Amino acid sequence: MNEPLSPDRIRADVAELLGCDPAEIEPDENLRDLGLDSVRLMTLVERWRAEGAPELELPDLAEKPELAYWTALLTGAAS
Repeated sequence: MNEPLSPDRIRADVAELLGCDPAEIEPDENLRDLGLDSVRLMTLVERWRAEGAPELELPDLAEKPELAYWTALLTGAAS
């Protein structure tokens, strides 16, 4: 069984795809402005589906490309 997605894991996954240090990503910064494109976005969706968020869909992330929102969504804090 996979461990639940943690805020640190979400941040690390995003930073990995953007090629930056996780600490460089501000919680409310638009990730598109940092270079997150649709291909990388789909990579995250597929990764996170496989690791504990099977209901996740691309529009869930695309509608608000901010780390704080994604963290709340994926850890259940948004519900």
